[in-house]
Amino acid sequence: MPVAKTVACWRTCLFVKAYSLLSKPCSIFSLALLPLLVAGCGSGGGTAKPVTGSSSTSSVVSSPASSAASSSVVNLGLIKLNQVGFLPAASKLAVVPEVAATAFQLLDSDTHRVVYSGELTSAANWVPAQERVKLADFSGITEPGIYQLRVEGVEDSHSFPIGTEVYRDLAAASIKAFYYNRAGTALLSQHAGIYARQAGHPDTQVYVHGSAASQARPEGTVISSPKGWYDAGDYNKYIVNSGISTYTLLAAYEHFPLLFNEQNLNIPESNDDMPDLLDEILWNLEWMLTMQDPHDGGVYHKLTNKNFDGTVMPHQATSQRYVVQKTTAAALDFAAVMATASRVFAAYEAQRPGLAAQMREAAESAWAWAQTNPAVFYVQPADIRTGEYGDRSLADEFAWAAAELYITTGDDSYYTAMNAAGTENTVSSWGDVRGLAWISLAHHRDNLTDLADQDLIASRVTGLANSLHNTWQASAYRVSMQTNHFVWGSNSVALNQGIVLVQAYRLSGERRYLDAAQSMLDYVLGRNATNIAQVTGFGTRSTLHPHHRPSEADGIEAPIPGFVAGGPNPGQQDRSDCPVSYPSAVTARSYLDHYCSYASNEIAINWNAPLVYLVAAVQALTPVNP
Repeated sequence: MPVAKTVACWRTCLFVKAYSLLSKPCSIFSLALLPLLVAGCGSGGGTAKPVTGSSSTSSVVSSPASSAASSSVVNLGLIKLNQVGFLPAASKLAVVPEVAATAFQLLDSDTHRVVYSGELTSAANWVPAQERVKLADFSGITEPGIYQLRVEGVEDSHSFPIGTEVYRDLAAASIKAFYYNRAGTALLSQHAGIYARQAGHPDTQVYVHGSAASQARPEGTVISSPKGWYDAGDYNKYIVNSGISTYTLLAAYEHFPLLFNEQNLNIPESNDDMPDLLDEILWNLEWMLTMQDPHDGGVYHKLTNKNFDGTVMPHQATSQRYVVQKTTAAALDFAAVMATASRVFAAYEAQRPGLAAQMREAAESAWAWAQTNPAVFYVQPADIRTGEYGDRSLADEFAWAAAELYITTGDDSYYTAMNAAGTENTVSSWGDVRGLAWISLAHHRDNLTDLADQDLIASRVTGLANSLHNTWQASAYRVSMQTNHFVWGSNSVALNQGIVLVQAYRLSGERRYLDAAQSMLDYVLGRNATNIAQVTGFGTRSTLHPHHRPSEADGIEAPIPGFVAGGPNPGQQDRSDCPVSYPSAVTARSYLDHYCSYASNEIAINWNAPLVYLVAAVQALTPVNP
């Protein structure tokens, strides 16, 4: 049986026959279990249907083999909805192509009995997709089960679940994706299954590049900087992008700790004395700490080869590695993350003595360096040709770092330095982190000093959320995404919009914000113009060929599960590098599911982190009872 079919059958059998008996999602089981689980599947590798009505209904996972031929084809005539499923009390919407029909029916997928019906909205145009569509709202169906949507004149939707556990596998896999991107360690079969691999990039003999040289560490000095996560589809490590990525994961834990305290990801640290999410975060934090020069507090911008590695496995990439230039952006992002981490790990002082204090000291030292060096921008050296993460606007980094240090230390001077009145709220990205400051201030609003302007904090959060909600309400696709949001990594824009909406819900309790946030998750999981669930391994028709060196070089057809693809990008900066063409030039359909497509189909840690957060938020905040 081909590997892809084996994996699909394995996951299906595990769901149908053993799901309720197992505590780990199937993507993290050892390959040694495969023969036992596949034995009941037969030789065809077909997908069985989950049992209707189970309260533990989980995500329906596609067979990559059966979807491979069509995963990049845009089909405007299909019903588009969240392919992973819905919680019972969640908002539930589907996009329907413009047809004459005015009503829809919801069918029990097993019996084909009509269990719910409703009216479609009037057709409207969604400009980014150049498509006229109607909406079906079936939020009224709350009974767990497997369903299909039917509209006269269009093919029935794929089957999808409603249940209390629909996001359990996705929640685990989206975090475990970071484990699969660990640098400096072997991934063993008992943790990685078929994706086991040798260690690469130990980074214990890293040279100080000329651009990073100082009197204490002249050019050619050898330092040790192990661990961390590979940044994206490549094998380099960047402080700026680690900043927003690590923070977003820390925020997920800080906001929703109960979801993670008992989660078992089957990583090497599982069953130790800390939640697995924090163990995974610590793998990257320990690397980040090595990127600070102990002599002056400055932080190196990146650890990298001189050129990108080819399409090889990590252990086959053996080029010399360098730390390159200290920058203000790196120092401030580092300071913000370490201040945040100090708060989170303070609760684990007994397990990790001195760690929280070390992180706080590192944050304050990096802040001091940035105060002395407020405008050191990254300039790519002539002999370095890897990602830049260049940023020449640093007011947002200063505001974010000041906010986190203020929350952690209670020192009013940091709040003053933030210039809250002059700091707007925005949807966060690695190049604009103002929004992260407001997320943290809103979460900790009850523990701030009297200097903090509580009304300003609330208005910054709800003001941006109201703008996103208004766009969502007016959108034919019922999403907050507009044409100008379809940039490199557009899926992360959608997910980070969802995070903003979550903050407004947490502040106000107004359900409209949570419904809009759910829609942003729905968008990434299939209710988009491509009709592809753009997370590997999840959905009936999902991303199969991400631009990710291990996924391309490992010889395994099925991609590592849990990675979110970059998403539609009309810039198509990789056109000349791809042997195949994009299926569409239309903004919201400009997506190519091919290894070559670094512009639309790469993975990245800063795109996965908001997926982790939003999935956690939806699980934690959606009412249990409809």
